[in-house]
Amino acid sequence: MTQQPHSITPDVLIIGAGPAGLTAAAELASRHGGRILAVDREPAAGGIPRHSDHTGYGLRDLRRVMSGPGYARHLVRQATAAGAEIRTHTMVTGWSDDHTVDVTGPEGRYRIRPQAIVLATGARERPRTARRVPGDRPHGVYTTGQLQNLVHLHHRPVGKRAVIVGGELVSWSAAVTLREAGCTPALMISRYPKAESYGVFNAAGRAVLRVPVATRSRITRIIGKGRCQAVEIEHLDTGLRRTVACDTVVFTGDWIPDHELARTAGIALDPGTLGPLTDTALRTSRPGVYAAGNMLHPVDTADVAALDGRHVAHQVITYLQGLREHAEGVRLLADAPFRWVAPQILRPQDPAPPRGRLLLWSDQFVRFPKIAIRQDGRVIARRSLPWPAAPGRVFRVPSSVLEAVSPSGGPVHIGLERV
Repeated sequence: MTQQPHSITPDVLIIGAGPAGLTAAAELASRHGGRILAVDREPAAGGIPRHSDHTGYGLRDLRRVMSGPGYARHLVRQATAAGAEIRTHTMVTGWSDDHTVDVTGPEGRYRIRPQAIVLATGARERPRTARRVPGDRPHGVYTTGQLQNLVHLHHRPVGKRAVIVGGELVSWSAAVTLREAGCTPALMISRYPKAESYGVFNAAGRAVLRVPVATRSRITRIIGKGRCQAVEIEHLDTGLRRTVACDTVVFTGDWIPDHELARTAGIALDPGTLGPLTDTALRTSRPGVYAAGNMLHPVDTADVAALDGRHVAHQVITYLQGLREHAEGVRLLADAPFRWVAPQILRPQDPAPPRGRLLLWSDQFVRFPKIAIRQDGRVIARRSLPWPAAPGRVFRVPSSVLEAVSPSGGPVHIGLERV
C-alpha cells in the first residue's frame, strides 16, 4: 500500500519568495498572525534582486535606495522578523485539489493545505529559443537573469565583447553587469524607433557606459561554432543587414509570467499579460487563491511588485475573516496601442488597485497620451497625462478614470482618444 505524503496546514501559503511574496509574508505575519509560509524553489529567498548587483531598489516601498542584494536581504529579514516561515529549495509540483498543493523540498515530498494561497512566482525573460532566432548554437548566449546569476552569484567570467538584444531598463542592467565582468557592451539592439527605457537611462547609458543603440533593428542570426563569434542584424525599414563581431549575446526583456501553476490549476489567464486574470483585490478566478507581483504585469520594478504584496496581504486578511462575497465584475480591456491592462476586473465596493494605478503596456511611443475610457459604445471619461507611454516599460494610469464606469454595463475599453 502506497503511503500518502504528509500534509501541513498553514493559514496562508505564498508561492514565490521574491519582493511580492516576501512583502506579503511580512504584512500577513505582522497583521494577521497565524502560520504564514512562503516557499521558493531557489536556494535563497529574495528573487531577482539578489543577483542584480546595482543600486535603484526600494524607492517606492522602503523610501530609500538600496542595491539589489541588500534589498533582497532586507525583505527576507523583514518577513522572518514578523514571524513568517520561509522554505527554500522547495518546489510546488502541482495541485492535489483546489486548495492543496504537492511540494518537494529538503524534507521530502509533502502536501500543503492552507486557508488561502498567494501566487507570487514572478516573470522570466524569453530565451533565444523562444524568440526563434536562427543560426548556430554556440556558448555565450544568455538572458539577463542567467548573466547576472553567473556573474554575481557564481563569480564566473563571460566574454570580452557583447551585443545586448533589447533596450528596456533591464537591458541597461545587463550592460552594467557586463562592464563589471570585464566585458564590453559593443551594441544594444532595439526594434523600436528609440530605446524602450526612460530617456534619462538611455542618455546616461550612452554617456557613462558608452553603449551605442541600433534602433529599428533585429537580430537575424547568431554565428559561431563552439563559442559565439558574431551576430547578424537587420534594419527593419531598409532590410539592410550587417555582421557585428561579439563573443557574448544577452537577450533582455520580452517577459512572460511564470504561470505554470495557475495554468495547471485551471485558473483563468488574461490573454494579454498571460498571467492570472485578477480584480483590483488581486483575487484570481479560484476562491481563496490570490496573485501578486510581476506574474500579473510582466514586468514592472521590484518595489512595485513589493507594493502588490502589501496590497494583497490586506485582501487575504479580509478573506480569512470570512468576508468572501463579492459582486459580479466589469471586464477591463486594453485597446491598441496598449497590449494589456492590469488588473482586469472592476467590482463595486472593491478597493482601488495597488497604488491606485492601472498598469498598461504600450506597443508604441506616445509622448502626450490622452486616455479615453469607453463603455457600451461611448466615451465615459477622458484624461490627459503628462508622462509618455512607451514600449518596454509599464504605463501607469490613475484608477480614478474608472469612476464613471457602470457596474451593470458592458466591458470597459481603455485606449487613446481618437483624433
